[in-house]
Amino acid sequence: MTEPVPEKSVVIVRYGELSLKSRGVRDRYEEILKMNIHAMLKANNIPFSNIRRDFGRIFVETNHPLASDVISRVFGVVSVSPAFVCASVLEEITSLCADVSAPEIQSGETYAVRARRNGNHPFSSNDAARLCGDAIWEKMVSQGKTPAVDLTNPDKEIFIEIRQSRSYVYFDSVKGPGGFPTGTQGKMVVLLSGGIDSPVAAWLMMKRGIDIIPVFFDNSPYMSPIALEKALLNAEALFSWVPGRKHKFYRIKNGEYMKSMMETCHQKNICLMCKRFMFRVAGEVMKMNEASGIISGSSLGQVASQTAENMLSETYGLCLPLYHPLIAFDKQEIVTIAQKIGTFENSIRSSDEKECSAVPEKPEIKAKLTAALDEEKRFNFKVEDLVQKLAREAEIIDFPGK
Repeated sequence: MTEPVPEKSVVIVRYGELSLKSRGVRDRYEEILKMNIHAMLKANNIPFSNIRRDFGRIFVETNHPLASDVISRVFGVVSVSPAFVCASVLEEITSLCADVSAPEIQSGETYAVRARRNGNHPFSSNDAARLCGDAIWEKMVSQGKTPAVDLTNPDKEIFIEIRQSRSYVYFDSVKGPGGFPTGTQGKMVVLLSGGIDSPVAAWLMMKRGIDIIPVFFDNSPYMSPIALEKALLNAEALFSWVPGRKHKFYRIKNGEYMKSMMETCHQKNICLMCKRFMFRVAGEVMKMNEASGIISGSSLGQVASQTAENMLSETYGLCLPLYHPLIAFDKQEIVTIAQKIGTFENSIRSSDEKECSAVPEKPEIKAKLTAALDEEKRFNFKVEDLVQKLAREAEIIDFPGK
């Protein structure tokens, strides 16, 4: 008769940078991380009985097979491991370790036990590793298997985490995004388009604890009609990483500015002036939401508006906190992240029309310092008035927290 094997009933959640904070800050961040884990589990219908903190760890009591994968999407989580649990008594640890490990190791496969201990116990981590290794050996022999130990390069590793009152046995870990829990670093506006880059820039700042407020510039009739749909899908994909929060999406109807600007400024500077105006309006939305910065998807040299000279000219004279998390990334690095976070397929959806028909045939790539400022002096309208008007009249699309 086959012996019943205990089931994994806990997910161990590890985090990194949080542990370097002062006690008060760490406590606050850990509580926010707990709440974010709770929201992620609820949004994905994963049952659990408790989420508790212990020194340097969070433990989620659940035996659902998908719990680890779901928790590994929470910002601030470095890794997670589904684990078996028992009391921190040496006899119980060795018994559990043998019961759950022997069925996992095939005859002739090598194994090693890795133990770590935190707390006061009448035994060391080396004692636990050695005795558990012996118990596994005996269990395998009783099952008719041929055991073999290799501490350097084993086929299977068994991990034991011994804490003051409870101990955990596990075999593997699922990597998380790391960073800080969402909500610990305030909120920022992000220039979000239907393209590949800006959603990745937003996600990287979310990973640093930022709550994002997407702002989409509808440049109709100069843009593809599916651009808004793609941007909304990208926003939805990003928000799936932070369930349980209500989000706003700003649609700026920018056609009026585009028409007036294109009739007034030099054609080669159209991209320059388009980006500058976006920053201006985003700055107004930032103030309206008491946010602390503006995120762009700029990657140095990737397109005309993102050369070093143009990026300087398009922001010259503006007093805005701008963040460019992709500035040193190449395209393939950005694409790899987009595929990972679930925005790539949305972004590459194509239409029969050109993505932006306003782009000149030969855009400026080495604008002089005051080029954008000089162009604004030529306008037949007051830039600040239009900035405030478009920000006030923006269409706000609500994404209710799930």
